[in-house]
Amino acid sequence: MPTLIMRLARPAQLNWGAYPAAAWRALRRWPARRRQRTALRDIANNPHLLRDIGVTRQQALGEADKPFWR
Repeated sequence: MPTLIMRLARPAQLNWGAYPAAAWRALRRWPARRRQRTALRDIANNPHLLRDIGVTRQQALGEADKPFWR
């Protein structure tokens, strides 16, 4: 019986190590998202640049309005 309990508990113990790594990756992405969304807002009034990246003005502003954590 103790072997069964150890087998069930082991995957949960392994997952705890993944949480700090996932949190670190998320924190590292946030500044890049903020810069990208600021850049989208800056080019939203330039139809030539919007055409180059293949988005409409509404799409660019919609993406720029999202919070950095999403």
